[in-house]
Amino acid sequence: MSKIHLLIMTLRKITQLTLFLFTTLLFGETYYVNPTYGNDSYKGTSILKPWKTLERINKHDFKKGDHILLASGYEYKGSIILKNEIGSKEAPIKLSSYVLENILQQKAYINAKGYLNGILIENSSHIEVENVEITANGTLSPVTNNKKSMRCGILVLVTDANTHQNIVLNDVYVHNVFFNDKGLKRGKEEVKTANGTQSYGWGIRFINNSKEGILKNLVVKNTVIENVAHTGLKFTSKSRRIFDLKVYNNQVQETGGPGMQMSGVHDGHVYQNYINKSGSNDDSRKWGRGSGLWTWGSKNVLIEKNTFMNAHGPGDSAGVHIDFNCSDIVVQYNFSADNAGGFCEILGNNYNCSYRYNISVNDGYRIKDQDGAFQEGKIFWLSGFCKGERRGPYNSYFYNNTIYVKNDIVAKIAVDRVSNGVLIANNIFYIEGESKIVKGDQYNPETEGEWKVKDVFFKNNAFLKVENWPPNYRIQDEDPIIGNPQFMNKGGKSITDYIPQNIKLVKDRGVVIQPLTNDSIGLKIGLKVMHDILGNKIKNQPDLGAIEL
Repeated sequence: MSKIHLLIMTLRKITQLTLFLFTTLLFGETYYVNPTYGNDSYKGTSILKPWKTLERINKHDFKKGDHILLASGYEYKGSIILKNEIGSKEAPIKLSSYVLENILQQKAYINAKGYLNGILIENSSHIEVENVEITANGTLSPVTNNKKSMRCGILVLVTDANTHQNIVLNDVYVHNVFFNDKGLKRGKEEVKTANGTQSYGWGIRFINNSKEGILKNLVVKNTVIENVAHTGLKFTSKSRRIFDLKVYNNQVQETGGPGMQMSGVHDGHVYQNYINKSGSNDDSRKWGRGSGLWTWGSKNVLIEKNTFMNAHGPGDSAGVHIDFNCSDIVVQYNFSADNAGGFCEILGNNYNCSYRYNISVNDGYRIKDQDGAFQEGKIFWLSGFCKGERRGPYNSYFYNNTIYVKNDIVAKIAVDRVSNGVLIANNIFYIEGESKIVKGDQYNPETEGEWKVKDVFFKNNAFLKVENWPPNYRIQDEDPIIGNPQFMNKGGKSITDYIPQNIKLVKDRGVVIQPLTNDSIGLKIGLKVMHDILGNKIKNQPDLGAIEL
């Protein structure tokens, strides 16, 4: 062999080795797991010689670009723990399933019964989990049964002072998650406590317990969560140190608590989710109370194009409610139906929050003191409650919503005496039966203390009849429009059922929404809306209600 040939071959081998090393560095290794054919003594990087157990995964230190693949169609007992695992934005660490021949089931099945979590991701970054199924149904763990103990389908946790980012959950199925075994019965007072005092099963949780650490760039998409003891999907940070989350195309059903909840979130987009039967009490291990979604201590969250149905519980349990200490929460383009607690609920010390271009159908049917209820259901509620002295809410914008309430439901309204900045405009109130003012349930705003509501713009709303807004109340529409919008199919469960046929009543009858007199902000994303709930472009003056004709 000539020296030239030898040089060429040497260079070729060096190039191949460099390419292999670069590919391995960028894309990492693939580790296979099969509980029937695997062996933990194997290297695991061959589909023919996979690992056997989840415990083997937990012992390995993964590198960026590594893939962990569980054979679909098999049950894996135990828990996966990814702790201090750091991928990269270009090459995340991925956990998923792989399909074997003749296996119809597409997802690997993790059974975490008796374990605290199906998957724990702690102090880690650039992690993607997709195409797995998780249950964790009871059998007491070696921990005490109290609020600090919990069982989660997936738990993402930050406990150190670092920034952890880019966690993606995609096409995950989490169901049947309970801390206790079947048969446990909770006391009657448990459902009245704030979020419960006992141990529960949760669907998916993101928790930042660090005062200095940051959790950011989070995505939950195409995921199904159902039949869990408490909340389906929950984000928690005490000091707003969860940033930039996207939650979309998910289904959350039959949760014992809220469908979704976020505390201490800064910048979020929640859209195109379907949430049904939050606050379910069909299992005695469930909490039995919860709104479809609620925020607390959060800022800049856009909640749009979701469906919220059949929220249940003796308190709260609206389609969406904005708990106290929030700012710039916008609820728009949502369909809300048959939620016991109601439609609009904005608590105290909230700034510049809005419900606009939503459709509400038969919300707020709950009656206080019936079936254990301790709050009235309401179609519209501004509450100053925020622990301590009552404050606000401040600058609440409620416009272009369509509200339908059938004849056998009393439509109830409560406005706190310290509400500061209230805009109610361009809405359609189609209330077939009685309407009345009720107590705010945390206290009686009509009889206790001085009425301090100020800076009110209440104008250009359509009412089926004059008494749809109780005529003896302190705030009244300055220019009400009375008439029947003639919905296509009143009482229906789709957006198009509420297209008005009475064009003359609603067309171009709205006012252009401007900031309240003493509000220099309005909404940070803008008060002007370009499209209605169906995507129709808004031309000229806005129409009344959520649908532009």
